[in-house]
Amino acid sequence: MQARCEVGLAVQRTNRLADRWFSQSLARQFLLAGGVVSLLAMLLVGALVARLIEEAVTRNSAASTALYVDSVISPLLPDMRTAETLDDAVVRALDETLGLGALGERLVSFRIWRRDGTIVYANDKDLMGSRFEPGEMLRSAFSGKMFAEFDLADEIEGAEERQGGQPLLKIYNPILQPWSGEVVAVSEFYEIATDFERSLNRARMLSWLAVALTTLCFFLTLSLIVFRGSRIIDRQRDALGERVGELTDLLVQNRALHERVRRASQRVAALNEGYLRRIGADLHDGPAQLVALAALRLDGEALRLAAASNNKISCEIALIKSSLDEAMREIRNICGGLVLPQIENAALPALLARAVQAHEQRTGTKVHLKLSDMPNTLSPAAKICIFRFIQETLNNCYRHSGAVQQSVEQRYESGCVVIEVSDEGRGFDPELVRPGAIGLAGLRERVESLGGRFAVESRPGCGVRVRMSLSLEEVEQSS
Repeated sequence: MQARCEVGLAVQRTNRLADRWFSQSLARQFLLAGGVVSLLAMLLVGALVARLIEEAVTRNSAASTALYVDSVISPLLPDMRTAETLDDAVVRALDETLGLGALGERLVSFRIWRRDGTIVYANDKDLMGSRFEPGEMLRSAFSGKMFAEFDLADEIEGAEERQGGQPLLKIYNPILQPWSGEVVAVSEFYEIATDFERSLNRARMLSWLAVALTTLCFFLTLSLIVFRGSRIIDRQRDALGERVGELTDLLVQNRALHERVRRASQRVAALNEGYLRRIGADLHDGPAQLVALAALRLDGEALRLAAASNNKISCEIALIKSSLDEAMREIRNICGGLVLPQIENAALPALLARAVQAHEQRTGTKVHLKLSDMPNTLSPAAKICIFRFIQETLNNCYRHSGAVQQSVEQRYESGCVVIEVSDEGRGFDPELVRPGAIGLAGLRERVESLGGRFAVESRPGCGVRVRMSLSLEEVEQSS
């Protein structure tokens, strides 16, 4: 449990540090990260350059010293391929040569090694004749390579070399047979390197200074570019933020206006239904009653007696009564279409069945109805839209397409209620519909006013398929 708490605290700290880091400006991030990277690069490059300079200076200085020493002692040595030891005359000559003059001042210690690790000559006479296991540097020298290493006084292994307390240049130089070039021995000597140390330190200092100045100039140049770019980005970000804020406000206003338009469309639909209901009631109570009264007067006793005595009058009265009866049926049908049933509490399947049944009763045709489950209830505006859609499309199919195999299908797809009315009648070309035709245009406007979609598919001789869909979420939000 404690381990989990510690891990959680570590994660929180990391997240806080990340948040603080990303909250900084780009220029400050570059200044911090670039400064660290530049410092590390300067240290790496400086160390590499200083190391290369030290190796080059050491190798060149050792090569010149080794060449000088070799030119002095080579004439004094016998054939080292056959001689296992040096005679006294050679030893005295070497002592005098190495102990006097320039070599005596420069060299602290001198040894000559044979290939088997035997010291055949040394300043310290106790080491002469001693045999040691050849080290890596000695083996490298016997392979024909000169080896040089700069050592400070406290890093020197030998007591004799350490007594002077001066920095030394340790050199292993192969001794070659003059006529064959074969390595026959190796000279080991330590040169006093006080001047060499000063030169090396000066070279190191200059190399570090050059690397530091180069890195600083490079970092400052990039910093100026990044700071300028960061200021431009900040200005653009501020301007973009202002534009985004303005667009957000406009989007909110547009959304509010859209909702107001949608609610207004729904109110207009409700008002239209109220007007239609009032017109239906007025037709029922006004012209319908007058037509009914006229039909009753035609059945009156006076007209019957007059018609009985005159066949012509009887035919005219029968024709007028037939026309009045037909007008009465038409008025009643119009009233029935204008006045909606009570749909506020009706479920969608019952509403669809009622619309289909009313059409069947009015036209004497058969309509196939296919229903599916609905997860949501609909608003009154959506129910009015669906009822009028079915009523109008079925009437259009009956009037213009022959009413062959009419069907109504309701389904639920991706949060939308889809109503599809189709037949297998004559069909038509939607491109040839007159612009002044108000049937399809009125249906489209009614559906799209609620945020729905309207589509017509038809070809001559292939029937008609009219589809509408309403998003339940949008209808509920705007209701």
